[in-house]
Amino acid sequence: MLIRDAVVFGSAHTDVRCERGIITECGRGLRPQAGEEDIDARGRWLVPGLHDHHIHLRSLAARSESIPVGPDRIRGARALADRLRDAAHRTPGHAWLRAVDYHDDVAGAIDRWALDRMEVGRPVRVQHRSGALWILDSSACALLDVDNCPLPGVERDPQGRATGRLWRMDTWLGDRLGCLAPDPAPVSAAAATRGITGFTDATPDLTRPEVGTLAAAVLDGRIVQRVYCMAEPDIEDPHIERFRLGPTKILLDDTALPDLDDFVVRLRRLHGAGRTAAVHCVTRVQLILTLAAFDLAGVVPGDRIEHGAVVPAEVLTWLRRNDIPVITQPHFLIERAAQYAREVPAEDRPDLWRLGSLLAAGVGVAAGTDAPFGDPDPWAVVRAATDRGLGRSAAEALSPATALSLFFGTAARPHIPRTLAPGHHADLTLLQVPPAELADALDSPPVAATIVAGQVVYRAS
Repeated sequence: MLIRDAVVFGSAHTDVRCERGIITECGRGLRPQAGEEDIDARGRWLVPGLHDHHIHLRSLAARSESIPVGPDRIRGARALADRLRDAAHRTPGHAWLRAVDYHDDVAGAIDRWALDRMEVGRPVRVQHRSGALWILDSSACALLDVDNCPLPGVERDPQGRATGRLWRMDTWLGDRLGCLAPDPAPVSAAAATRGITGFTDATPDLTRPEVGTLAAAVLDGRIVQRVYCMAEPDIEDPHIERFRLGPTKILLDDTALPDLDDFVVRLRRLHGAGRTAAVHCVTRVQLILTLAAFDLAGVVPGDRIEHGAVVPAEVLTWLRRNDIPVITQPHFLIERAAQYAREVPAEDRPDLWRLGSLLAAGVGVAAGTDAPFGDPDPWAVVRAATDRGLGRSAAEALSPATALSLFFGTAARPHIPRTLAPGHHADLTLLQVPPAELADALDSPPVAATIVAGQVVYRAS
């Protein structure tokens, strides 16, 4: 493949040749060779293929078979009941109903009895927008024998009865349901239209079979992008082209924070096994605990903070000095603006979803969509990064080009941008516009072509 007359990192009229999935030449005046695909960029911007540094592929793939019940769609218990009963009426047989995006803004902190009163007539499971919670009705609880499950994630009322609220029990629920892995091909195809050439799957506690299923989807081409998959250290890398294992995800919840000494031991064990840590931090206390643990356990290249929803100014120097990047989702400020305005304490708002101030302090930053818990479109992230919302300071906003560069990083070191140079993977995104016109093209994905390993996986008509 030869891409001619592109803007590459600010240099106009650059040609890029790719062979066997690798960039082999960059320069001006390169001539097409016999049998070589020839793409005329016509002065448009050629960038490193966009990498979504935080996504949940299996959950996103399952979304097509789910019922959206978020506060942007419905409000009130009656509306929720109507939505579920309508879905039951339209779904043949006696299949389970799977609802997603629920937040307490819809109808409060619902439990099994609230769902029972809706008289849906099907086993129902509802996923909270946070991804941490499933709510089951009594028929679903009975089918899964939730009442007799001893796991701590089963919430119980003061009388010891299971409420139907299951915390961080995705793997258990999937095993009990015998769920088939949803087809990721539509997710991959949609991502290709948006310029995405790679994913970091940040799903916690994936089992060996689940990792194997994801790797198989890459091998057989249902996923055309590269996949970097977070996994526990006892899971072996299957050594499949375009698939690699990444850091181990560590989830933190304010209601069940680990003892500092135990946290330090876990980090040391991960590092000793040759793995890095990706620590989920969405509150101030979670971040402070994590930095204290890293101080004692030590930091290795590849350790990272997921989300960093609240980053106090006093830790910016620590993050820069220890070279730990923050993998952020700035679009949450837009998507969850009403919730944040109501729930986030005033003292936390200046520290909420920092962006420009992180970069100004020299902290490494990369972006992920967190789909399906956020919009899967990276261009929604770019738009949000240029418009901070909630009356935030202009110092937090980025230029469109800088916002887009949050997706340029390598999978293993997401804050270090990839380069277009001989010897590098030919994972490329050709935009519809030159750099100077990017700001005017953000309302829809301005992607002309998406190239993975030197192969065009999407071309705009």
